[in-house]
Amino acid sequence: MAEATKTKYKAEARYVRMSAQKARLVVDLIRGKKAGDAVHILRATNKRIAPTVEKVLRSAIANAENRSTTIDVDSLYVTEAYVNEGPRMKRIRPAPMGRAYRYQRRISHIVVKVGERA
Repeated sequence: MAEATKTKYKAEARYVRMSAQKARLVVDLIRGKKAGDAVHILRATNKRIAPTVEKVLRSAIANAENRSTTIDVDSLYVTEAYVNEGPRMKRIRPAPMGRAYRYQRRISHIVVKVGERA
């Protein structure tokens, strides 16, 4: 069951040039962790998408600070973190005998929500 939280503060990065499958590997590492610990985990993660996820997480923390005067930043948790697929860019690669092979460049949307535990 999902934990009850008071208010969730959200940040998202849209149209990130990375497949959702690869981005989910990094986002799964921080789900449910304290916000400060999640930042340290992302700093130590050796994946190309990790700095982007860290930027989204820091944005969600900043949104919580700006929108609420009573919130304690040290008590924030990553309540939700997920990656959705975005549109695909269809491309064509030359192939033998005048043919063309299609391939797709994948795009994803990263969403991180932080909040205080009740």
